[in-house]
Amino acid sequence: MTSSTLTPPAPAQAAREGTALRRRTRVLALPEARWAAAALVLYLLALPLQLTGAPSWAWGPLYVLTYAAGGWEPGWAGLRALKEKTLDVDLLMVVAALGAAAIGQVMDGALLIVIFATSGALEALATARTAESVRGLLDLAPAMATRLTASGEEEAVAVESLAVGDTVLVRPGERVGADGRVLDGASDVDQATITGEPLPVAKVRGDEVFAGTLNGTGALRVRVERDASDSVIARIVRMVEEASETKAPTQLFIEKVEQRYSLGMVAATLAVFLVPLAFGAALTGSLLRAMTFMIVASPCAVVLATMPPLLSAIANAGRHGVLVKSAVVMERLGEVEAVALDKTGTLTEGTPRVTDVRPLAGAGLDENRLLRLAAAAEHPSEHPLARAVVDAARERGLDLPVVEDFGSTPGVGITATVDGRKVAVGAPARLLDGAEDPRSARATVVAGELEDGGRTAVLVTVDGTPAGLLGLADRLRADAAATVSTLTALTGAAPVLVTGDNSRAAARLAAEVGIDDVRAGLLPQHKVAAVRELERSGRKVMVVGDGVNDAPALAAAHAGVAMGRAGSDLALETADAVIVRDELRTVPAVIGLSRRARTLVVQNLVVAGVFIAGLVAWDLIGTLPLPLGVAGHEGSTVIVGLNGLRLLREAAWRRAAE
Repeated sequence: MTSSTLTPPAPAQAAREGTALRRRTRVLALPEARWAAAALVLYLLALPLQLTGAPSWAWGPLYVLTYAAGGWEPGWAGLRALKEKTLDVDLLMVVAALGAAAIGQVMDGALLIVIFATSGALEALATARTAESVRGLLDLAPAMATRLTASGEEEAVAVESLAVGDTVLVRPGERVGADGRVLDGASDVDQATITGEPLPVAKVRGDEVFAGTLNGTGALRVRVERDASDSVIARIVRMVEEASETKAPTQLFIEKVEQRYSLGMVAATLAVFLVPLAFGAALTGSLLRAMTFMIVASPCAVVLATMPPLLSAIANAGRHGVLVKSAVVMERLGEVEAVALDKTGTLTEGTPRVTDVRPLAGAGLDENRLLRLAAAAEHPSEHPLARAVVDAARERGLDLPVVEDFGSTPGVGITATVDGRKVAVGAPARLLDGAEDPRSARATVVAGELEDGGRTAVLVTVDGTPAGLLGLADRLRADAAATVSTLTALTGAAPVLVTGDNSRAAARLAAEVGIDDVRAGLLPQHKVAAVRELERSGRKVMVVGDGVNDAPALAAAHAGVAMGRAGSDLALETADAVIVRDELRTVPAVIGLSRRARTLVVQNLVVAGVFIAGLVAWDLIGTLPLPLGVAGHEGSTVIVGLNGLRLLREAAWRRAAE
């Protein structure tokens, strides 16, 4: 099975087609899925008829259609591979299925066909949805931008027609159309899609802005510094594609040896058929012996030795809120030797909360009164910090009076009249504006203390005089420290923190959870570089993240895990596994479960190998009755299947989580 190359459309085209793409990609929209579904339905119709003793004319045609619907595609793929002088298990399984039918084992052959057709459909679906998600990412960049001419007139143009040096106007609430630098204006820009920072960033003259980021309440004039094809958001798309295409596929055991096994089995089957004929044996007897050999030597038990433990582990993980996308991914998770964790939305909850309320001496306010005034003034604002302040006041049960004369100054803060007093809430550096009175000096000291602790400092002034400060920070997940400790024990090394946030906030959080290696201020390409660096040391790396900016690293890593609740569409589609309920402690648990599954796979391969070797030896040395050969073959399949199902038990998850 091969994955198609992902080719992103131009930004404007993506903006027009993104929604349509998302509507089109459905399970039954894929030919592979339709054929697999048809084969399964036909098989389920034929099976009860055969088992209840219906005449063969009732169920025989249904089995024939099952073979045709589910077998033509893997068979055709196998023939194409044969044309390239390779022999794969797909063709071998089709031949084995036809061989089973030839000696009367029609049901077994049909089941084999259904299994392979379903596997191909799932792979095709995963490929299509990843392609859709990559294209949909370009919807973040607007299709049109407002360009300012030399005479100051405005004209609407397609973003791909913007050239380096053009000046564009970004109005409040619009997305930035191109990477560039602010020429004039001030605003708060939400650039979490690029850097992962939890809070909007104040932008003034000279600051850099990125295409696809969301402008706040101020207007900005921006000089374009990169072509649309070279914007950060476009580079993210390319990095996801390149990583997805170049990451060496981890294969299941049977796939790793399929070429040699396939050639050996075909050669042996032909020998079993032709050698007796050469010495005068009857044609019918030689054919029967050869078909018996093909049945007992076919790798059904080996395939089932691998799949049931991995699929059972997938089902168990799913019950506990971890969506593992395939058996290959489940196998890969157990190989992880190093972990890289994102900060915002992964180790933290991803939303700012008030952590400190600091009234200034002489202001005549206690914590509740200071917070009440600030929350009342912030209540009309839609800024994330404002919502955090209001939520903190409500958690304390404070009533918020109606305000008057509300106003907002982008990059500075808000003002309002509360209970007849003029209240301002905003950035300390902007509100103090060089004031040198003792209370302003004290406010500057407190603001520095809060910022040194990794918090965002917000100053509250009443009637023009500093009254106190609020500290806001993204709250650490309750299970973050325990997860880091468990991952350290599992992999033998503490996780690495990779984040686009500032170094002070990253260092503070890393110290809380026990991480020493901190990589802060990273753009998406820097996160990929960090993953590559870890891999060059010979370790297989898992990346855990949630944002668009994490997607290239998720794709580049040996295993990528996305946080599900707040995760971006691209991160969820790119990742190999998704933590649906955002319970970080499930990350080490699913690694442990994968390692347990790998142990059962080895056990099953030993059992399957012993049965196959014994039955093959019997058929070659003596005369293995066909019913006994089928019973031995199916018996080994049942044994390894039941052994693999042990991972469905709740106890398996508890042991993995310990």
